[in-house]
Amino acid sequence: MNNIKAVILAGGVGTRLWPMSRSELPKQFLNLSGSSSMLQETVERLQGLDIAESIVICNEDHRFLVAEQLRQIGKLNQNIILEPAGRNTAPAIALAAMTALRSADKDELLLVLAADHVITNVHAFTAAIKTATVLANEGKLVTFGVIPDKPETGYGYIRRGSSSLIGPVNSAFEVAQFVEKPDFDTAQKYVSSGEYYWNSGMFLFSARRYLEELKKFRPDIMTACEEAMYVVDTDLDFIRVNEEAFLSCPEESIDYAVMEHTSDAVVIPMDAGWSDVGSWSSLWDISEKDQKGNVVRGDVINHNTIDSYIHTEAGLVATIGITDLIIVQTKDALLVADRHSVQDVKKIVEQIKSAGRYEHNTHREVYRPWGKYDSIDAGEHYQVKHITVKPGEALSLQLHHHRAEHWVVVSGTAKVTIAEEMTIIGENESVFIPAGVKHCLENPGKIPLEIIEVRTGSYLEEDDIIRFADRYGRI
Repeated sequence: MNNIKAVILAGGVGTRLWPMSRSELPKQFLNLSGSSSMLQETVERLQGLDIAESIVICNEDHRFLVAEQLRQIGKLNQNIILEPAGRNTAPAIALAAMTALRSADKDELLLVLAADHVITNVHAFTAAIKTATVLANEGKLVTFGVIPDKPETGYGYIRRGSSSLIGPVNSAFEVAQFVEKPDFDTAQKYVSSGEYYWNSGMFLFSARRYLEELKKFRPDIMTACEEAMYVVDTDLDFIRVNEEAFLSCPEESIDYAVMEHTSDAVVIPMDAGWSDVGSWSSLWDISEKDQKGNVVRGDVINHNTIDSYIHTEAGLVATIGITDLIIVQTKDALLVADRHSVQDVKKIVEQIKSAGRYEHNTHREVYRPWGKYDSIDAGEHYQVKHITVKPGEALSLQLHHHRAEHWVVVSGTAKVTIAEEMTIIGENESVFIPAGVKHCLENPGKIPLEIIEVRTGSYLEEDDIIRFADRYGRI
C-alpha cells in the first residue's frame, strides 16, 4: 500500500469575501470559522489519517504567510511549492506529483485538497478518504462528490454512472459526467434525481497514475511541468521551479485536463458538512447562530435583528431592526449587503480596482515575514505606522531616497543599525533615520518589539526601498 501525501492548493484570492479577503491576505489565511486559519484547519483535520506529510502550493506573494502558518502548527518542513504564476489546478498538481516521486522510493498517493474549504464532520471526511484509498491503490482516480442538500447554482456537479462494486468498495461509482454550474431549475432537477453530487474539488490518486493520464490527454502541460521541475531550487522552506518553463504552461483545471477524459474516474459520495465558503451567505449558513438566527463576530450590539451576519474588527457595530443583512467592518472598509445578493460583492471589488484604490489588494494591517505593520494615520508628507517585530526577527538592511523615519519604542528592545553604527534602544526611547542612509531594525529580545514609526518626506510609498541584505531572500 502506498503512502499518502496531502497536496493543499492555497493559491486562491476569494474576492467574494471582501473586505476580509483581499489579494495579499485571501480567505485561506483568515480565521473565519474557528480559532485557526482555513489553511491550518485543512492540515489539522488530517490527523485521523495516515498522512506522511503535506505539500502546500501557493504563489510568491503568499509564501511567508504559508510558512508562518505551517510553522505555528508544527508542519513546516521545506514543503511549500511556489508557483511563478497561477496556471490552474492541473499544472499545480503535476508539480506536486513530480515532487512526491522525487522524494520517495516508490509511488505515493496524493490527497488533493483546497486550503479554503470547511468540513464540519471530520469523521465522515476521514471515512470517505479511507474508502477511497482502496481504489486509489488499484489505480483509480477518485474524486469526492458532496451529497447536495439543496439546489445550488454556485457549484459544478458530478453525475454518477454505473453503481458500486468497483473493486471491493460498495459506496463508489464510475463518473458519468462533470457538469458546469447550472441555473436554478436545472439544479433542482439534479438534486431531485439523486444522481448528481456537488463537485468538491477534492481528489485521491497515485502520483504516477495522475502523471500517466496527464501525459496521455495533455502532453503540453506535462512537458511544461517536466521542464519546470528539471532544475529545482530549494530556498529556505520553499521549492522554486523554473519560472520561464512554468510560465509557458497552459492554464487548465484537473477536471478538464484529466478527469473528464480518463476511463478510471471514480466518485465517492461524501456527506461531511462541506462548504467552499464562497460567499458571506455560505459562511452564515455553516456558522453557529443565536436564537434569532444571527452570526456575530467581534464587538456587536443587536436590537431586533434577525438572520444576519455581523463581523467587526474595528470598533463597536450596533444594529436595530434589520433582517437578512451582511455587515462586515474592517479597519479601512465597511460592507453592508442583502444576504441574498452577496454574489455581487465581486462587482464592488471590480469597481475598487478600476478606481485605482488599494482596498481590493491590501488591508490597513499588513503582514511581513518579520511581523506586521498597521498604517495608523497619513497626510500630506507624513505617515504613521504601528510596527510589530517578532522575537529574533529583523527588517532588511535598506535605505529610502525620499523619506526620513523616526522610530519610538513602545515595548520591547530594538537593535538599530544606522550607517555603520549599531545601538540598543528600549521603551520610551527613540531614534531618527535621515533619508538616504542605510539602516536596519532587529528584535534581539524574547517578546515582540512594538514601535511607532513616523515617516516624513515628499514620497512615502512602500516601493521607495533599496535592500542591501535580507534574511528572507527579498533582495
